[in-house]
Amino acid sequence: MIDKLELLLALARERHFGRAAEAAGVTQPTLSSALKSLEDQLGVLIVERGSRFRCFTPEGERILDWSRRMVGDARAMRQEIEALKKGLSGHLRLAAIPTSLPFLTELTVPMRRRYPDVNLTVLSTTSDAILAMLENLEVDIGISYVDTEPPPRFESIRIYDERYVLLVAPESPLADRETVTWAEAGELPLCLLTPDMQNRRLIDRHLKEAGVTQTPTLESNSMLMLYAHVRSGEWASILPSRLAETLDRPSNLRPISLVEPTVTHRIGLVVAKREPHSPLVAAFIAHAKRVRLDAKQKAVLA
Repeated sequence: MIDKLELLLALARERHFGRAAEAAGVTQPTLSSALKSLEDQLGVLIVERGSRFRCFTPEGERILDWSRRMVGDARAMRQEIEALKKGLSGHLRLAAIPTSLPFLTELTVPMRRRYPDVNLTVLSTTSDAILAMLENLEVDIGISYVDTEPPPRFESIRIYDERYVLLVAPESPLADRETVTWAEAGELPLCLLTPDMQNRRLIDRHLKEAGVTQTPTLESNSMLMLYAHVRSGEWASILPSRLAETLDRPSNLRPISLVEPTVTHRIGLVVAKREPHSPLVAAFIAHAKRVRLDAKQKAVLA
């Protein structure tokens, strides 16, 4: 049964019989046979299809929801049994918003040192894509914005706050400033992330709240591309402070704090709501909480 549900999840991800079969490592007739067997066993039509995949039926969508739970639990069970036999090992898959990537080493490095038999994959993508990948069991943990409560089937763990700076070249007239208002930043030629990124949508919102309707003269889904264009001296950019510091090493550019208002957004882990979590996910969550606690203690001592 679980093997058939795994194939159903592959079809949900790909929305195409041939690609789903290829992704699952089976032939298309094998996938079709498994799907037909599930439909016969449950007594309902799961997929509307003709010569190609069309959509899941309403009954199929409910079966898909249960499949995600059952497959997720089965994977967690197998992982826990393996951990009991030979210690924590396996493959942990992470999906992160681009602005959080500089922070991730604070989580992945201690994880690697403590559990050398655990392999990690880190993907950079949008906040919307992260939720979709978690739902379809393509990744185990997301790192994204957690300012608001996640959908009911997910839970979040806050790990740090994202603060913004205006990044300018050293020859910029603003380079000697300690602070710049959002309204002032909005009058500059800006290069920003593309609108599909939540970071860009947040920046647009804060500029609008400051009374500025900004149309950036350059957009990119690459942080490195933004950095390169700021270095040219023709553009400025608005970036999270931690990301700006990481990109600009050695220091060639000038990060200036943005005020009026001073804005922060919460970044955290997003995981499927499951009890218990798989051993790998539970270990990573524990590391994240320790990192957050250490940061709080350092802030108090400072």
